[in-house]
Amino acid sequence: MTMGFPNIFVASAAAIMYRNLGMTTEQVVIYTSQLYLPWVLKPIWAPLLESFGTKRRWVLAMQFILMTAFGLAAISLSGTYAVPLTLCFFWIIGFASATQDIAIDGIFMSATNSAEQARYAGVQNLCWNIGAVIASGIVVSLSGVLKKNYSLSWPDCWMMVLLICSLFIGISAIWHATTLPHTRATARSDYSFFDAFKSSGRAWHTFVAKPKIWTMLFVVFMYRLAEGFLEKISPLFLLDSRKLGGLGLDNQTLGTINGTFGTVAFIAGTILASFVVSKMTLRRSFFILALSLNVPHLTYYWLSMDLPSSLAAISGAVLLEKFGYGIGSVGHMLYMVQQVSPGRFQMSHYAFATSVMALCKCVTGWVSGPVFTAFHQNYQTFFIFVLVMSIPPVLVAYFAPFSLGEARPASLHESVPAAANPGPQ
Repeated sequence: MTMGFPNIFVASAAAIMYRNLGMTTEQVVIYTSQLYLPWVLKPIWAPLLESFGTKRRWVLAMQFILMTAFGLAAISLSGTYAVPLTLCFFWIIGFASATQDIAIDGIFMSATNSAEQARYAGVQNLCWNIGAVIASGIVVSLSGVLKKNYSLSWPDCWMMVLLICSLFIGISAIWHATTLPHTRATARSDYSFFDAFKSSGRAWHTFVAKPKIWTMLFVVFMYRLAEGFLEKISPLFLLDSRKLGGLGLDNQTLGTINGTFGTVAFIAGTILASFVVSKMTLRRSFFILALSLNVPHLTYYWLSMDLPSSLAAISGAVLLEKFGYGIGSVGHMLYMVQQVSPGRFQMSHYAFATSVMALCKCVTGWVSGPVFTAFHQNYQTFFIFVLVMSIPPVLVAYFAPFSLGEARPASLHESVPAAANPGPQ
């Protein structure tokens, strides 16, 4: 839950907050897309996490930082420099969240084999997306309720929301402190940063030496290409007035449709995809999963063309797109886990793979603003562009290499000698 919450807040809720504070569409897209850089850069420090401390300590430390950063961002909204200060604290949230992700992903991979990863991928996505429901659904809806029912200004609304976010992370950290399993301390007390950097170099060397690694990374980058363009613009389309070509929803309605119900549809898609993969294997189902991710992009083109006023029609279209996104996301995650990551430094290698995924989201999110402007801020034309961008990911998935077949990837416990990786896993 605490993985999905800060990630989706930075990706989605922050964009809506800045739009409420008066930013243009292009400004919102550029500023919030840059907030994905911590997930792009996390391979720089991912190997160090395998060498020092324990995963439990890293998780708890990052949650304390997340709680503090959300609180400081809330306080900064009352000042003159609200935008630059909140951006600064959102950057801190990004780095803490990305670091937390590294440790938690390492736990998932080291504790499961490939069959279990396919079986529990839906469960993991379910837990991750409870946080997403809170960030993109409940949080956004709450800002709308505060605005509508209490006549607060948008800065005051979002200040209250951010303080509640800080409280939520703090309660989660306390709960995790009592429930997360304790792990042993670092095996070698004389292990230095120099040793850690040597270990980091070995992690990079073994990664780039993998067969077909650059082709596999190209698959990872391209898989969500169209979704990356859609992610930043779609909520702004749902919020914009009909005179501007949008659907004119308010925050409360957007949070319910695009956040709460949409995320439930996403979760349903991940559970279905996990079942399909467990029956068919990832190799045989990968193209189907990619197709399921990209075909539903047609729904936003239809919405922009027809501009329906019925909430049922709007909700149905959004839920269909989210359902397909959920199906496709399982294929993406399992490809990184089972094909890109296995080996001596599995946690680090998975962090490398997810950073490539984040790079795609960062680049497409940043570019989507200028592209939208180049199309004279016409949503219908932009969504046609998204449909065109949906073709390459499907083709890439069809020809994606599976150099490891469907073999069970070795866990960190089995594959990393204590001398090479003395830190606990």
